[in-house]
Amino acid sequence: MTTYSYPDQKGHFGPFGGSFVAETLVHALTELREAYDTYRNDPEFLREFHYELKHFVGRPSPIYHAKRWSEQLGGAQIWFKREDLNHTGAHKVNNCIGQILLAKRMGKTRIIAETGAGQHGVATATVAARYGLECIVYMGSEDVKRQASNVYRMKLLGATVVAVDSGSRTLKDALNEAMRDWVTNVENTFYIIGTVAGPHPYPAMVRDFQSVIGTECLEQMPEETGRQPDYILAAVGGGSNAMGIFYPYLDHPNVKLVGVEAGGEGLTSLKHSASLNAGRIGVLHGNRTYVLQDEFGQVQATHSISAGLDYPGVGPEHAWLKDSNRAHYEVITDDEALQAFHNCCRIEGIMPALESSHAIAQAAKMAPGLDKDKIILVSLSGRGDKDMHTVAEHSGISL
Repeated sequence: MTTYSYPDQKGHFGPFGGSFVAETLVHALTELREAYDTYRNDPEFLREFHYELKHFVGRPSPIYHAKRWSEQLGGAQIWFKREDLNHTGAHKVNNCIGQILLAKRMGKTRIIAETGAGQHGVATATVAARYGLECIVYMGSEDVKRQASNVYRMKLLGATVVAVDSGSRTLKDALNEAMRDWVTNVENTFYIIGTVAGPHPYPAMVRDFQSVIGTECLEQMPEETGRQPDYILAAVGGGSNAMGIFYPYLDHPNVKLVGVEAGGEGLTSLKHSASLNAGRIGVLHGNRTYVLQDEFGQVQATHSISAGLDYPGVGPEHAWLKDSNRAHYEVITDDEALQAFHNCCRIEGIMPALESSHAIAQAAKMAPGLDKDKIILVSLSGRGDKDMHTVAEHSGISL
């Protein structure tokens, strides 16, 4: 029986969340919330959603025992939830399917999105092509350079990619620009936010669409291992893949939840994206959460080798899980994530995204100190094809 009931009617997770937006967006958010409330339990909507997840995305994604690596580490058994095997190569498409089906029912003809690592942009462009809708994706110009292959994929799928040159030219700035577009074109435009951030109802809605990840694990783990895992690990930028696997386990108190933030060059360097470990409570992109900000409340520049974790805030539900001690949040540096990336490639024959590599690195840290009968389940949120140029550059190799 589920006892966890967040958010409340106004989108609050304890003191976090809510909706802090310009008056011009209130109508759009009200319209979206009412549509989601109408369709979230509608049998025909759910039938179409699950049909698309099975036949278009390729779900359920399997779980996989990283047996060789577990043996080499000599401690707990590491398992992966293989979201990298989804169509488009990451977890992002789960949420995009749900939101595009809402957009159809709301009569919207134009889709916009923001993206950092490009996986959400690719997933949005993919579902827009699937349903024949116009698609515009905003992306920081720095990320456009880092993720050139995903930019080309979006264009092949028919999307217009708009490079954003303001601010740090990363995910934060892309989201700002997408919000401006939405205000201007609210009547015909649906904004597909890719993470569990933003104003209500986005944090809960994205979580709900992504919760298919953890729901599948609840069945798969007992089938494969005889029981549920002792630990669940997932990388956290905005936090959608983590909430997707965490949420169905919130009422399983014996399962410890560990989010892994991007430590960049270290917390003392100020070149990181660890909002929960080094941020302060503030308002960013329409919700109250932990934000990397200076003493005057100005949002600080962020850094991560992983474009998808390069964000100065975090979803408000993660802020609540941290403060309520239901989840714990660790930090992994660029170098540690890179090492885990290479180890996963060479030991398991799996090329993880740099985002996922942060969670895998934390698992490799934890496993040797745990008994061999303990189980660590890692959300392998995406595949690493998109990160080849970044990895090569940091390895001193020219492609």
